[in-house]
Amino acid sequence: MIPWEFLDSARVPDGDGEIGLYRRGQEYSIRVGNRELMNSRVHASEEALAEMACARIANRTRPWILVGGLGMGFTLAAVLRGLSAGGAVLVAELVPAVVSWNRGPLAALAGHPLRDARVTVKEVDVGHILRAERQAFDAILLDVDNGPAALGRQKNDWLYARPGLEAAHAALRPAGVLAVWSAAPNRIFTQRLRRNGFTVDEVRTSAHSSGKGRRHTIWLAGRTS
Repeated sequence: MIPWEFLDSARVPDGDGEIGLYRRGQEYSIRVGNRELMNSRVHASEEALAEMACARIANRTRPWILVGGLGMGFTLAAVLRGLSAGGAVLVAELVPAVVSWNRGPLAALAGHPLRDARVTVKEVDVGHILRAERQAFDAILLDVDNGPAALGRQKNDWLYARPGLEAAHAALRPAGVLAVWSAAPNRIFTQRLRRNGFTVDEVRTSAHSSGKGRRHTIWLAGRTS
């Protein structure tokens, strides 16, 4: 088997470690220590996150979507495929190196989504944007860390706790949707969404396009007022 080749690493801001970029042939991996956060061969659930969120707002003529977490660009690319011509996407990515990787070695994986004129990237914690905006977004997609059980950065816990959900609710327009990706189900998080004024659909979806293998969790949380 072809061994993994280390390409680059970067500190996680305010985190307790580094993320690293690795390549094996045409396959790429982003890891925190020995734990894999994402792999270029496994991205069906990230695309499902975007597709389901975009379907919820398909009737809006000029939607504005916030994507928290750039990853390998697959979520963003799927959003762009489902976005109307008048729409726009704001991507918040905390780690500048991840943006550089998506303009460099990872760019072709998802079809160069950062080249799309509808996309704006801010190298900032998505929490800063959520705190600053009021009724700004038609959809907010959170594909940050490992979901409610963070791996790379303890401060990500804020997003999934009551203050973060309150901020997300306030940042959504009426009937907007908060879509959250997670590596695993989390019953407490589902309850927390409901307590913070969201209607909630919890979906289990395959990580692989084949439908086989492990499954991930997506929450579609609607703001009703």
